[in-house]
Amino acid sequence: MLILTGGAGFIGSRILAALNAEGRSDVLIVDALGSGSKWRNLVGTSFIDIVSKQDFRDQMVLGEFEGGIEAIIHMGACSSTTETDADYLYDNNFRYSTDVAEFALEQGARFIYASSAATYGDGSRGYSDATIDLKPLNMYGFSKHLFDCWIRDQHLDTHCVGLKFFNVFGPNEQHKGTMASMVYKAVQQIRATGEVRLFKSSDAAFADGGQMRDFIYVNDVCRVVLTLLKRKDINGIYNLGSGIASTWNELIVAVFAAMQIPPKIVYIEAPQEVAEQYQNYTQADMTAFAKALPDMRFSVLEDAVADYVQLLITE
Repeated sequence: MLILTGGAGFIGSRILAALNAEGRSDVLIVDALGSGSKWRNLVGTSFIDIVSKQDFRDQMVLGEFEGGIEAIIHMGACSSTTETDADYLYDNNFRYSTDVAEFALEQGARFIYASSAATYGDGSRGYSDATIDLKPLNMYGFSKHLFDCWIRDQHLDTHCVGLKFFNVFGPNEQHKGTMASMVYKAVQQIRATGEVRLFKSSDAAFADGGQMRDFIYVNDVCRVVLTLLKRKDINGIYNLGSGIASTWNELIVAVFAAMQIPPKIVYIEAPQEVAEQYQNYTQADMTAFAKALPDMRFSVLEDAVADYVQLLITE
């Protein structure tokens, strides 16, 4: 069977749906549904069971899994860049991840995990996945960086795959609230007010809305994960973005175009806690990824936005 941590979350639930589409339902989900709407991400999917993170930790320690685990796809983490509980992030994103990685290797299971572009901080040290000396801007990015470093220090990067996700957007992210993508939030804002609010630039090098991000559609992420699940010859820590930096203005204009509405963008001041850790520019260096998977192609941003927006407005 497969174990999918964070399987009810945004990317995890889309990976589950992609696995189902390939005829696989032998998936144990590790997640907490809580009292919100995350459970909706699992409607229409097939899986073995859902267990909590703590139950899964206990089961690993007690040795309740007796072989038969093909792979662990580790998407479970706190992904909030504004979370201030450093102890929680350290345990949830680092200690728990080391537990899962060690267990996967003990079981002889394929291990694929989610890292983040937040590890790159302000980008002053570049966006190459070969760079080790990084300075994240927030504890979330630091927790992910610590795990990447641990993987390398233990020489496990030759036995597993880490994916540094850049700005992923797409279906099943509605439960993320303020951490949902700007595509999702833009559709809600346009429906409510006819306009979209973007943060003003605090850097003279970027115009308002001219700050840039590397956006990638979640469907492309799923194709990569399922390919790596089969390609056990590919290991290492790789960037996973489109390799193209687009401005927030370009992204929002694409949303308006998909909704067939003239664009109206209003620029507002960023809250101080956001401004202090804001990335004005990200662009994945996809050199290593392209060498590992030279035939992989990603969606054009405008096409991906149009596809997602159509799903949102027909819900």
